[in-house]
Amino acid sequence: MSHSRRDFLRLSLGLLGLASCGTRGAGPVPGSIVGANAAVGHLLRDTKAPPHAAGYQDVDVLIVGAGVSGLSAARALHRGGTTDLLVLDLEDEAGGNARGGRNSVSAYPWGAHYVPTPNNDLQEYLVFLQEAGVVTGFAANGLPQYNEYHLCFDPQERLFINGRWQEGLVPHFGLGANDLREVERFLKQMDDFRKAIGRDGRPAFAIPLDASSRDDSFAGLDRLSFRQWLEREGYRSRYVHWYADYCTRDDFGARHDVVSAWAGIHYFAARKGRGVNAATSDVLTWPEGNGFLVKALQKELAGKVRTGQLALRVEPGKERVRVDVLDVATKKITGYSARHCILAVPQFVAARLLQDEARLDKVHRQLHYTPWLVANLEVDGLEELPGTGACWDNVIYDSPSLGYVTATHQLIRAASGRRNITWYQPLTDASPEAARRAAYGRSHADWAALAFTDLERVHANIRAATKRLDVLLWGHAMAQPLPGLLLGPERATLATAPHRRVHFAHSDLAGISIFEEAFYQGLNAARQIETHG
Repeated sequence: MSHSRRDFLRLSLGLLGLASCGTRGAGPVPGSIVGANAAVGHLLRDTKAPPHAAGYQDVDVLIVGAGVSGLSAARALHRGGTTDLLVLDLEDEAGGNARGGRNSVSAYPWGAHYVPTPNNDLQEYLVFLQEAGVVTGFAANGLPQYNEYHLCFDPQERLFINGRWQEGLVPHFGLGANDLREVERFLKQMDDFRKAIGRDGRPAFAIPLDASSRDDSFAGLDRLSFRQWLEREGYRSRYVHWYADYCTRDDFGARHDVVSAWAGIHYFAARKGRGVNAATSDVLTWPEGNGFLVKALQKELAGKVRTGQLALRVEPGKERVRVDVLDVATKKITGYSARHCILAVPQFVAARLLQDEARLDKVHRQLHYTPWLVANLEVDGLEELPGTGACWDNVIYDSPSLGYVTATHQLIRAASGRRNITWYQPLTDASPEAARRAAYGRSHADWAALAFTDLERVHANIRAATKRLDVLLWGHAMAQPLPGLLLGPERATLATAPHRRVHFAHSDLAGISIFEEAFYQGLNAARQIETHG
């Protein structure tokens, strides 16, 4: 055994042991830090020359990454007749940031937890939702009929503001006349953008976003921040600015003074879907969040998805692509020789796998990934404050968190007092790099204290009511859509793979991390393979 191979395996064994210490620093409330396997994943970053496999087994298509993009690509290829394929993922479970978990109360999400009513022109997406049982049929006018059990039950949303829970997330309780007028003007302007068509005949804001107009009267909004645009338009109300900031943190993991105005407006203006029984503002959700859709994507992929697999190197050749992979459990390195390889991973991972330092440098300059903290709390008997009762989505005005969703909300026979709530906090108070470094050093007790401090504002007995609290840190949850990224040339450059047998598929190449973009990233990669042959 060579020194480099021996050193690599020694390092990997040490990190694998570290990764299993999920209860480090556990506090008085039971629970642990779970997933995402950052310690093992950093092997790729910290090892300059990982060892090669002793031999290589042939596979037609190898997909690295079992998030939504990777699974969407695999599903499309399998349906197109490519059955000799494999999907590999580092984590113990497929799904990326759309996966979920389960305890004795119910399933719950570990990340993405809903999808809005789909735009009606997304035919491939609607077909998938029909196969998943979300769409039950189509009316004569083409509108989809949605499964009532998958549409979010009422009451859907509430906001704690000015000492009381109000219905809905748009601030209105306790606002003065001037603030209310600004809120109404903002909503009207967003609706106007939703209906707008560019001079090129394309919608001003569309999904996927590459279908959006390039008319500079709209595209020019990508050159300034959302906050700058709001100020230019004369919005002074702190409630309008809070709401805009909440929405950009929710979808993009970044504050409204950081993301581009085009991205901020896209959040409001790109959603246009309707159903027989669903409005544009409705959402589809499940106890496990988008983990429900992840399972549906895997329906035809039995035996094709292998977890606990760390890709170490991707080497394109003239006719084949060689990939070296570490099995996290056995510590063995396996080699694959694929006709095509899809890298359904973030671009900073793809660049390292390809050992492309120039690309990695470009990624570090262009893409900045927000870390997120997600906590799942099993609670019993939460005390409530006045106003609207418990909802699916529960948000606290002027909080650094995004509030929580009630995972048990969709259950027909949910226990009245005992439930799971999923609390979200994008770490936006420092640069992504600094926030990530600080986050990796925090203990379970630290995270529990952070969640409790936030939730005590609305549930005085949250500490006593919590029976268990588990946390998951997403170190690189999503790329921030900074000014110039979405409609500038850099994103298109990054999306271009360096070899005809290597293909990229990930939502960071779309610029925004939403289910539809990830789904179509996978479809596009599958089409590239079908075209190239």
